[in-house]
Amino acid sequence: MSLISVLRTGVSGMNAQSNRISTVAENIQNSSTTGYKRTSAEFSSLLIEGNSATNYNSGAVQTTIRNEISKEGPISFTTSKSDLAIQGNGFFVVQDDNAVVALTRAGNFVMDGETKNFVNSAGFTLMGYSLANGEPNPALNSTEGMVPVNLTSFSAKATPTTEGSFSGNLPVDGAVLAAPQVATPAGSDYSKKTSLVTFDNVGRKVTLDIYLAKTGANTWSASVYDAAAPASFPGTPLDTTTLTFGANGRIAGPAAASFTIPNGGPFTLDMSTVTQLGSPYDVKGQADGQAPSAVTGSEFGADGTVFALYEDGSKVAAFKVPLANVASPDELEPRAGNIFRPTNESGNLQIGFAKLGGLGSIQAGALEQSSVDVSTELTSMIESQTIYTANSKVFMTGDEMLDTLMNLKR
Repeated sequence: MSLISVLRTGVSGMNAQSNRISTVAENIQNSSTTGYKRTSAEFSSLLIEGNSATNYNSGAVQTTIRNEISKEGPISFTTSKSDLAIQGNGFFVVQDDNAVVALTRAGNFVMDGETKNFVNSAGFTLMGYSLANGEPNPALNSTEGMVPVNLTSFSAKATPTTEGSFSGNLPVDGAVLAAPQVATPAGSDYSKKTSLVTFDNVGRKVTLDIYLAKTGANTWSASVYDAAAPASFPGTPLDTTTLTFGANGRIAGPAAASFTIPNGGPFTLDMSTVTQLGSPYDVKGQADGQAPSAVTGSEFGADGTVFALYEDGSKVAAFKVPLANVASPDELEPRAGNIFRPTNESGNLQIGFAKLGGLGSIQAGALEQSSVDVSTELTSMIESQTIYTANSKVFMTGDEMLDTLMNLKR
């Protein structure tokens, strides 16, 4: 082993610890970065060929940077419903402004004010499958069919009325009308009038007037009219139903009105719970359907379903966010923005949904923190500094010995 080899070995050791300090510094710098994965420096000996029991030539230290991508960071809860954390295996699929797909665990997504896409703090857009045509059937190894998660097409929603109910009590001692539903002064042509609000296909209100007339000791007629029609009662009703009561005051037989709401769809009004008892009029009704309602927010399910929330309290499943994985996550290529791209060593993408096929679940209102433990990094820094100093002493000692050798000729 020559003195030059001693110098070379000392320099190699210092370079190795410089690389280690660089990874420590990067880890500490990103100790608060959402979804950041710790990197570490690992060393292996690099020997020169020709070494034997009696002949030794010093080599060097080879540094390999290892990305601990498969190590999960702690989960912290937030107040934002669009913050997403993965509990278990998998990555979110995102794309950049050039539509290049990547993977990330950084789920701090917010709705972009310009595009209305969900983007994280690094500007990458969350990808998912539209549920407009039902449940998706994704390719297992391709991102084909994924689109940016965007709720602008769900900006307003009107729900037409399809069914309703009419309930309450009709007095058993009510007067029987001699000629019901004839154009005579109010009170003699019907026994009771009430109204029910419904909605047509575009969410406009359609008020239905329900005229009740007692036609016999145990029979009533219920006629439904469009309150806005120019010729309403006592003209032709939308539908008339006869209510027949038994001795116990309960409906004896089917009791429902079926017709088409003006400018709307088919509608069924259930009257099967109406009673005829010895108490006053007490009728009430309700119907489904809603006026146009705007989107007020979003909600993410544990299986990745994205719901559009409306101001009327309803919600619609709009997208489904998949998760991606690879055979060897630690071999993914880290890129700027806390994203990863597949490599030959990592294996190809495998696409699936949360909680299926070994993939984790999605926790809304939470974020995965950095996997860096600052105390561990500070310990590594002290160790590396000490070893660096020792290697510098090796170099200095070799230099002094070389000077001594050079001075022998004097």
